[in-house]
Amino acid sequence: MAVDTPWLDEEQLAAWVRLVAIVELLPGVLDSQLRRDAGLTHFEYYALAMLSEAPQRTLRMTSLGMQTNASLPRLSHVVRRLEERGLVERFPCPDDARATNARLTEAGWAKVREAAPGHVSTVRQNVVDALTASQVAQLTAIGDAILEKLDPHGTMSATYNRYDRSPE
Repeated sequence: MAVDTPWLDEEQLAAWVRLVAIVELLPGVLDSQLRRDAGLTHFEYYALAMLSEAPQRTLRMTSLGMQTNASLPRLSHVVRRLEERGLVERFPCPDDARATNARLTEAGWAKVREAAPGHVSTVRQNVVDALTASQVAQLTAIGDAILEKLDPHGTMSATYNRYDRSPE
C-alpha cells in the first residue's frame, strides 16, 4: 500500500534542519562547560538542580525521573554516582516504604550553587543573548506548540511551566 508522504517544503525543511542542529550541538556545549567547570555532566547538574528547587531539596525518585525525563534505571545509575560523591543521599520514603527519596546534601547544594553561574552564563551566551526579547517570547511559544505534541499528557509540564508568569 503506497502512502503519499507530505514532504517538507523548503521553508519547513530549513526550519527543521536548524532545529536538529540545535538539538545536536547544544547538549555538547552545555556538557563541556559543566564538566570543565564543575565536574558534572549536564544531566547530573539537571538532576541536582531539580532537587535544589524541591521542598526540603527532596523528591521521590519517580518524581525526579519524571522531571528529568529519565528512566528509573538511568536515574538510579546517575543518583548512585552522585551519592558516591556525597552530593545526594537516598532513603526510604516515609509516606510509602516501597518508594525511595533522593535528597540533595549540603555538599550537593554547594555544588549546584558553584555550578549555576557558569551554566547560566553558557545558556545566556549561546542561546538567550542570540535572541531579541521578541524572539525569546517566540521561542517560548514555539516550545509550547512542540511540547503539546511531544508531551500531550503534560508529564514534564511541572518542569517546563514552573517559571511561567502568572496571568495578571
